[in-house]
Formats: sequence, C-alpha cells, structure tokens
Amino acid sequence: MDAVAPSLAIERIRAAFPTLAREVSGHPLAYLDSGASAQQALASIEAVDRYNRRHHANVHRGSHTLSQEATAAYEGARATVADHIGAPDRRELIFVRNATEAINLIARAWGDANIGSGDRIVLTEMEHHSNIVPWQQLAERRDASIDWVGIDDEGALILEQLEAALENRPKLVALTHVSNVLGTQNPIAQVVEMAHRAGALVCVDGAQAVPKLAVDVAELGVDFYALTGHKAYGPTGIGALWGRFDLLSAMGPFMGGGSMIRKVAKQGSSYADVPARFEPGTPAIAAAIGLAAALRWLHGVGAEAVLNHERELTAYALEALGELPWLRVFGPPPGPERIGPISFQIDGIHPHDIAEILNRDGIAVRAGHHCAQPLMDRLGVAATTRASFGIYSTCGEIDRLLTGLTTARKVFGL
Repeated sequence: MDAVAPSLAIERIRAAFPTLAREVSGHPLAYLDSGASAQQALASIEAVDRYNRRHHANVHRGSHTLSQEATAAYEGARATVADHIGAPDRRELIFVRNATEAINLIARAWGDANIGSGDRIVLTEMEHHSNIVPWQQLAERRDASIDWVGIDDEGALILEQLEAALENRPKLVALTHVSNVLGTQNPIAQVVEMAHRAGALVCVDGAQAVPKLAVDVAELGVDFYALTGHKAYGPTGIGALWGRFDLLSAMGPFMGGGSMIRKVAKQGSSYADVPARFEPGTPAIAAAIGLAAALRWLHGVGAEAVLNHERELTAYALEALGELPWLRVFGPPPGPERIGPISFQIDGIHPHDIAEILNRDGIAVRAGHHCAQPLMDRLGVAATTRASFGIYSTCGEIDRLLTGLTTARKVFGL
C-alpha cells in the first residue's frame, strides 16, 4: 500500500516537481537520490525564469530600474534564507556556491587567523569530505592537530569520546547535523553546550538537515552553520554560510575582488562590512532567488509535515529492508533521531551494479563511498548503495526499490 504521512497531499506535492513526470528506461521515475541533489521545485524554477526574463541586471550599485529590482530580489532572498534558519541578524547570512565553499570560507577566513601551531580541531568519523578536507588543509598550514570522535555500531556519535577530545581544549568542533550516509541526526545543542564549556567554537554542516528539519541556529547555539541549495529543492551553485555576527565581523575576507571592498588604492585596500566582505564579484543572483523561492515553498508545506513525512518514509523503508536476510543496513534503528539516507549492502553484488540494475527499472539511487571514505573505513566497506528521500517520495517507490533489489539478486544468481 502506498502510504504517506496523513498531513501531506502527496499528489499536489509531486505536481510541484516537473522532473518526476518523466520516465526512465520505460518506467515512471522513482527518484531516491535526493541526498545527493533533490529535484528542483517548480516555484524555484519559475522564480529563476522570472528574474532572467524581467529583472536580469547586476546588483547593489546600479541606479537604473532593473538593477534596483535585481538588488531588491537578491537581498530579499538573503532575508528569506536567514529567516528560514532563525538567523538573529540577516547580515549574518553569506551567499556562497554550496556548503563546501561555506566550510572552506570558515577554514580560511577564521581558521588561518585563529588556529596556530599545536592547536586542535575535533571532527567525527561520519563527516562528508567537505567537512574534513578543509580542516586537514588548515591543520597542515598551521601545524595543528585533528582529533577524531568515533561512532558506535549503530552509527551514533560516541559522546564520551567527544568529552575526552574536549579535555584537550580544541579551538573548533566541526560536525554534520544529519549524516549523508547513516541518517544519524546528531544532538547539536548538546554538542554545542559541551564544546562551549571547553572553549571551542562549533561549525555545523547542515546540508542534509535544512531540507528536513526546522533549523534554528540561535536555538541550537552554533557558531557557524553551512547549507546548500540543491538539496533543499533549489538550484545548484548556491548555498549559504551563517555565522555569528561578532565572529564574521572579526574575520578578514576569503577572496578579493570587486564588491567586497570599501576602498582600493595603490598602497592597499580596505574591506566592506559583513556580508559584502565575503561576497566578491558578481554573485549568483538568479540562484539565490531560486533558493529563496524553494524555501518559501517548503515553508508553505510546513516543517512538521515535512519531518513527519521523512520519518514515516524512513521507518517504512528500514522495516521493509530489515526483513531481507541477505541485505545489511547501516545506521541507527528507526526512531525520532533517524532520518534521511539509508545505506545498505548486498553480499555478492557491488553497489554500482545494484544501482545500474535499479536504473533499468527507473529507480534512481546512489552508489559509492558518498564522499565519506573515513566512515566507509569505520563500517568496514569500500562502498554502499544509498536510497535517500525527498518531500515527494512515497512508500510505493520504496516498494519498487525492494522489488528491484530482489531482481538484482536474481540477475547475479543469488
């Protein structure tokens, strides 16, 4: 039975995503790869198109009508994104290309000025490469060290290890809000309390969380929060960094160029205030407008309905997959802190082969290490197959996934 959360009008929701109407390999598309990139909402597509057709111009310094309209739309988008994550001050919201760039910005603009020889940074085993490599590069530049916090066999963060790492008085704790492999939702507010007590700042990778949770950065108490548009039903090439205003104001620029300056002279330059200081050059105006439109649409669905739907799908899939004795699921069991992607493995079939066979039936999943190789090492595998859901996903599509997995075993004579 194709069950969905009672509060969600699934046919109306699905109609808001044009790509879902197409067929793949002669079958209706079952898009179970939203953890990589969610489908773009029609509201976002139309907002981008409207800007490109009627208001396209550069922002901030033009006195003509189109420039003023573009500036109003771009700054309105900043306000929308800031409000969506509970930012106390809209100036704290910086547009970047994606969460990866947001974290690199922190590592360069904050890290180079605040991390020195012998300092420590704390990471977790479940991090995406985007929340590992920038800190490794920073540690190499500044002769600092990285301490790792492990996960237990169910994929939950081992808080005792975090407590032990904090005894070394690190400068920063960087962790994901929701794991892109395990679906683990980390207790961010608790981590923040522990870290701040030890004198450390906290940087959170929120790429997987923002499309699913009602994120409030002020309530969480974090110092930096990164998000990306293409996982939140918006365009690619746009994301945002939120940071505490006092921290951002004390940071130097990440890149140099136009727009981020106050004055340029032969003798040197001075820099603009936040957020312009961190947005050099012509920004991704259309993409920012598209992201804001996607978040407004998501807000209209309702945070509670979005989360209930995600939890229902996750529980349904975990229960169904758990009944297959030949399949191993990674991550926590069903529960309120288990949302998002489901990664699994079938003995005797490579994850990429599973994904290819599923694609023949129009089912889109992801296969590989999911940019989380340290986590793969912890799990003792080279790769997994991953199904990840969106606001438009249904239990019927999960049923198709189960049928496709059984077909894959037959193809391999298992």
